[in-house]
Amino acid sequence: MHEASSCTRSGERGATSVEYALMAGLIAVVIVISVAFFGQQVAALFGLVPPHI
Repeated sequence: MHEASSCTRSGERGATSVEYALMAGLIAVVIVISVAFFGQQVAALFGLVPPHI
């Protein structure tokens, strides 16, 4: 009985690490898409700021 509960706990820990890896991957994809989509617009916006300072 004790061995089964420790096996379940290690299995849950493995599943949790996989979930965190998937979340980190998804966040990385969102960041890459955001930079690709908004990068030129933000660069142009900051390009306008120095002449006005």
